[in-house]
Parts: sequence; C-alpha cells; structure tokens
Amino acid sequence: MRVPDGISNDLPFLTEFRRDLHAHPELGFEEVRTSDLVAKLLEEVGIKVHRGLGKTGVVGTLQIGNGTRSIGLRADMDALAMPELADRPYKSKEAGKMHACGHDGHTTMLLGAARHLAKTRNFSGTVHFIFQPAEEGRGGARRMVEDGLFQLFPCDAVYGLHNMPGLDPDEMAVVAGPQLASSDSWRLTFRGVGTHGAKPHLGRDPVTAAGTFLASLQSIVGRVVDPLQPAVVSACSVRAGDPKALNVIPDTVEIGGTARAYTPHVRDQLEEEIGRLARGTAEMYGIKVDYEFERRIPPVVNDTDASERALSAARTVFGEKTRTQFPPSTAGDDFAFFGLEAPGCYVWLGNGPAVDGALHHNTAYDFNDDAIGPGVAFWTTLVEQELSASADR
Repeated sequence: MRVPDGISNDLPFLTEFRRDLHAHPELGFEEVRTSDLVAKLLEEVGIKVHRGLGKTGVVGTLQIGNGTRSIGLRADMDALAMPELADRPYKSKEAGKMHACGHDGHTTMLLGAARHLAKTRNFSGTVHFIFQPAEEGRGGARRMVEDGLFQLFPCDAVYGLHNMPGLDPDEMAVVAGPQLASSDSWRLTFRGVGTHGAKPHLGRDPVTAAGTFLASLQSIVGRVVDPLQPAVVSACSVRAGDPKALNVIPDTVEIGGTARAYTPHVRDQLEEEIGRLARGTAEMYGIKVDYEFERRIPPVVNDTDASERALSAARTVFGEKTRTQFPPSTAGDDFAFFGLEAPGCYVWLGNGPAVDGALHHNTAYDFNDDAIGPGVAFWTTLVEQELSASADR
C-alpha cells in the first residue's frame, strides 16, 4: 500500500503526538489534557470545534461544498487504570494509568485525517470528527448520545476503527454483521446464617451454595443457549469470609461477573438463566439470594450498506490485504450506542504480531506507530469516497 505524500509528511508530527498521549494517559471523563490538545489542533486547521458532550468529548466539524450527506468518524481517547511495566522512552508518567488498548493511536489517526482533509478539501458534504471519552466501561458513548450528539450533529452514517494485534499494520478487516458482543455485568449475594466452622448444622452455609452455583454456571451456555449462538458467562469476583477467621462460616457470599452475547434474544436468556440458577441454588440450600443484572453495552452490529462503503475505502487503501472474513470479538465497545442512532460500521486495523505483550489490556502493550499512516489514509479515503465531490448529492 502507499500512503499519500500529504499524510506521509505529517507522520513525524503524528508519531510524536501519539507518544506524548501515551506518556500522559487519562482515565474516562478525565481526558482534560487530551481533549485540550485535540481541540487546539483541530482549531488550528480551521475545523469548527464543539466541546463538553460527555463532559470531556470533542467534536470537530468540517463542511465542504454543497453536499448534503453527513458522516461521523469516532475515536476513543481514554486510558486504563493499570500500570505500564514495559520500559520505553515514552512510558506512562502517571502511576496506575496506561494506554493499554491503543486509544492514543486511535485519537492520533483521526486527528491526522482531520488535518489532511482540512488541507485537501477533496469532498463535498459534512464530516464530524467525534473524539469520545470513557470507552473503557465508563459509558462515554452513551453520555455523548444523551447529551445530544446526534441532535447537534446528525449523521447519515457513523464509523469506528480499532487496532487489532495479529493483523499487519497494512491490513484491515471489514465485515458486515456482529463485531463485538454485548457487555453486561451481573451480581448476586447469597444470604445464609453464619456459624462456627465446626458446627455447620447450626447455620445455613452460603459458601457451599456458592460452590454449587459456580459449578453449574457454565451449564447455561452449554445446555440452555442454542449451540449455534455464541455466548459467554464468567464469574469474575467472589467475596466470602475472612482468611484470618478460618473457623467461621460467613453469613454472605458475593459473586459477580460478566455476560456476553451477539443477539437480543441470547442477551435476554443470559439475564434470565443466571437469575434462575441463583434462585434455584438458594432454594436448594434454604438460604436467600439477591440478584442484579446490569445491561451496560449492546452488541456492535455492522450495517450492511455502511460496511460496503467502508469496504470500498479499505480496498482502495489496503488492496488485497483487506479481509472480508474475520471472527467477531467477545469484547465490548460502547460504539454500539452510536450504531443505534445511525447506520454504523466498525473496522479492524492491524497492530502487528500478537506476541511479547502486544495484546490489549496487557501491561507491556503499545500501539504500533506503523499503523498511523494506513489508518489516516483509510479515514481520508472513506470521507472522499462517501462524500465524493463529483457525486450527485
């Protein structure tokens, strides 16, 4: 693939900018420095900037010509609450905070596209550059939508991009249909009667009940959900008793976890069946249970028409290294809330080999700067093709 000269010439600046963001990570809704830098650089190239949606969100709008079509391009800005253990010149300067998912690269690529399009102006219509806060489980996309994102900036289509370890930096995957699973949380508390560990018959043991529940949990996916429908149910937290009091059966056990699905029906099944299993276990052991299922993020499902347009742009940039088959991920992304408001497409850009700590949410992860040029080229090509100045809009 070949990156246009105008983009190539900007790569030293963009690389330095990306590494600066990496060294100064900010958590969700705390992206003050990041959003200040983004807004400043957008305004410097003549792009109209709106701030405050989702608290720290930034939207840059560039309207060229008389085209009536409007599209949105989204990049997430937040980091994760985890330490960076790998040693590199631009290692995080913020203890316990790290760009371990590549959002520093996503922000940089979208900024690079905005800078290039503001100079070339080779399209007719409106593009909204959406810099979203708090993707990592804190609800930034939903907050932007609730604050009026699509009322203020209507979009005929909206697009998202995420880096993917395991694909080459000059490789992209564009696939219609489900891309990421729903991401929901569940919590329950078994309430028994605590007693002396040597006299369990005098109480109601919630620990044994929890063991039965945990051992049975995977029967939901294996025996209730259609085997042809992907689903995940995981228990990720168990709290009971005190390790300093190993002769005390506690009164309560708290268990929490995650549930993932690609369809509304399976999502409903998981909520119902986890609760049914919890209540049945409690009944069997003569104890009580409190159960809560929190619907956090819907699945990301790519619209067919938007995917075709993204695929056309990807083929223009990546040629034969464009993948049209790629497995969906059981991870979640709140880009899903944007896809509920406008036809959406979420694409995968390679980040290089998935080895030596290169996986997302790893303490040694780093965004691959070789992907900046291809990512900027994709965004600009998508805008120029979908908002073609020669098309009859």
